Amino acid sequence: MCKKCKSIVKEHLKKSGLDLSPAILKGIMNALSERDETADVCKDSKGNDEPDATLRDTENVPLKKNIDEYFKREVLPHVPDAWIDEKKTKVGYEINFTKYFYKYKPLRNLSEIKADILALEQETEGLLQEILK
Repeated sequence: MCKKCKSIVKEHLKKSGLDLSPAILKGIMNALSERDETADVCKDSKGNDEPDATLRDTENVPLKKNIDEYFKREVLPHVPDAWIDEKKTKVGYEINFTKYFYKYKPLRNLSEIKADILALEQETEGLLQEILK
C-alpha cells in the first residue's frame, strides 16, 4: 500500500483517538489493501517511485565482478524494471563455516540411545521420590 493511503488511514485513526502499534497498523493495512499488478506505481512526496517491499530481492555478486555488468547480464533480462538501491550495497566475503569446519559424526545405534535413556531413568527415579516428599 502506498504511503499516501497509509497516511489517510493513520489520520482517520488519530481522529478516532486510536493509537495503534506499528505491528497492528501493518496488519490493518494488509487487511484493507489488495495487490493490483495493473495499478500505477506509487510515488512519494518528492515524486520518486516507492519500492515494493514484497518484490525486494538480493544477489550475491562474485567479488571480482563488476556489479553493474553482472546486474545487466543476470538480472535485467528476467526483471526489466529492476533497479539497485546503492545505499544497501555491501561488499565483503561470505565464509561458509559448515563447508570448511564441519566434521561428520555418524549417528549412534538405536540400542545405544535406548541404553542411555534407561540408565538416566534409573538414575533419576530416586530423585523424583525425594523431591515429592
